[in-house]
Parts: sequence; C-alpha cells; structure tokens
Amino acid sequence: MRVRGQIGDELAERLFAEAFEAGASGSAATEVAGAAADSEDEIVVYAPLAVAERVRVAIRSSAPAAIDVGPVEELEDVDWSERWRRGIAATVVSPRLVIRPPFVQHPLVAEQREVVIDPGQAFGTGGHASTQLALEWLDELAAVRTPERVLDVGTGSGVLALAALRLGAGTAVGFDLDPLAAPEARRAARANGLAHRLATFTGPIDALAPDVRFDLVLVNLLSSECLPLLVAIAARLEEGRGRAVFSGLLACEEVAVESALAAAGLRVLARRALCDERGDDWIALATSHPRRSSGPR
Repeated sequence: MRVRGQIGDELAERLFAEAFEAGASGSAATEVAGAAADSEDEIVVYAPLAVAERVRVAIRSSAPAAIDVGPVEELEDVDWSERWRRGIAATVVSPRLVIRPPFVQHPLVAEQREVVIDPGQAFGTGGHASTQLALEWLDELAAVRTPERVLDVGTGSGVLALAALRLGAGTAVGFDLDPLAAPEARRAARANGLAHRLATFTGPIDALAPDVRFDLVLVNLLSSECLPLLVAIAARLEEGRGRAVFSGLLACEEVAVESALAAAGLRVLARRALCDERGDDWIALATSHPRRSSGPR
C-alpha cells in the first residue's frame, strides 16, 4: 500500500513502527516530484496479504487526516531470479562479432564469431555504451591488422580480451585491481575455449615486466581511473605500429583527455560516440604510439 502526503521524518518513523507492529515486512520511502514547497513523500509498505488490511488500518489510525493511505495492492508473484534476465540481449557488434550471455540464443551469420559471457559480479558483458564502443573499435582495428599481443586494462569480465582473441589475436593479458575480476575472466575464457591464450592477474599495470610490449591495448575505464595510467600504457605500446583504444569517457571530457593523451605521447587517430539510454554521451578514442625519431636515446 502507498502512503502519501507531507509526512516528514518524525511521522514516517511513527508510521513505520505502527506498520511493523501490525505485521508489515518491509517499506520504502521516496520524495514525490513537484514544486519544492508542495513536495510530498510517499511510503510504500509491504506486508503478507493475510495481514495487509490490518497493517493499512494501523497506519490509517496513526496518520493525520491529511495523509492519504491507499488501498491494499496485491503484487504480482514474480520469480526475480528469472525476471532480471529479460532485459539482457545479445550485443551484435558487427557482421564479424556477437557478445551474448549463455541464456540468450542468437543465430550467427557466415563468418561471425561469438563470445559468451555470463553476467556476474565483474562489470562488462557488452551491453554498456562504453563497452560497445570499445568492441566496435576492436573489431575495426582487428579487421585492418590482426593484433598479435593484446593488453586489456581493467579487464572486468574479460569481454574485450576474449573478443580480441575470438577475432584472431594471438594472445591477451588482462588485469584488474578488483580481486573478483581475474577469476571471472578466467572462468569466461574456459567457457569460450580460450583459456590457453589468455593470462590474467590482479594488480596494477606496473606488475607487467617493463620490456613487454603490446600491439593493441584496450582500456574501458572512467577518465578518473584512466588518466593516471596513460604514461604507463604508452610505455607498454609498440612504437609506430601499436594502437590503443580508450573508452569509458564522456564527450564533455574529450578536450581534457586528448590533451593528456598528447602529453603521454599518444596521437588520436579517430573517435566514436554513442548516447546511452539515460542520455549520457560516451566517446571512445583510437590512438597510436608514433615512432620516436632516430637519435640519441
């Protein structure tokens, strides 16, 4: 049932107490949108159907007359362990690549490859706008030249590294500071038959051997996480032929990010943009590591 009006903290606390005394099992409170002076609060009280009317009467008897106490509303019997899956679909990156969860079937066209990622505790199943942008850049760059060694910075579920391998990359390394990420990525690699080509670890980029270089680096991080790593990322990129993709960036940050990339010795080649369902504008930048001029080092 819903309780609406200018309730305030003190009255809400009293109504909550009366509701739970009568058998309520849960509650939630929110502010109803409107003019600040006329804003109302709404309390939603949950109770087993057998005692719901008793709870409603208890609230009504304790609330001022100006407070609206709504009728008992029976909730749909929902299996929430299944309901959350309904909004997840396959992500068709291109005619070459599809990302999907194991419970979603998607027919592949000729020459199309797939990565199957089970949504879990690690971020990154391909559905977010920033991940889609990174995957699109990966697909385009791999179509021009298949990378031999790939580095996935902040690997999460490992979706970018696994997509690179599925598109033909020789080997990939993924790392993350989140201790849940590397095990999730390894599980996903085993499920996709790619475990022998993916190495993962938990820790910072500095844990990589200083002489290891990659011809493709994939970064899908917020700018606050990404910018402090730019110099280290540039140092791990093959000079001249190396490419790095930076996603997870908002369009309003583009000027500042490009300046930081230039300071790290990375040149922006092109950009992609995508607006998500919330209206946020995301960008992903493809960059290169220009070959240093010859001379004393």
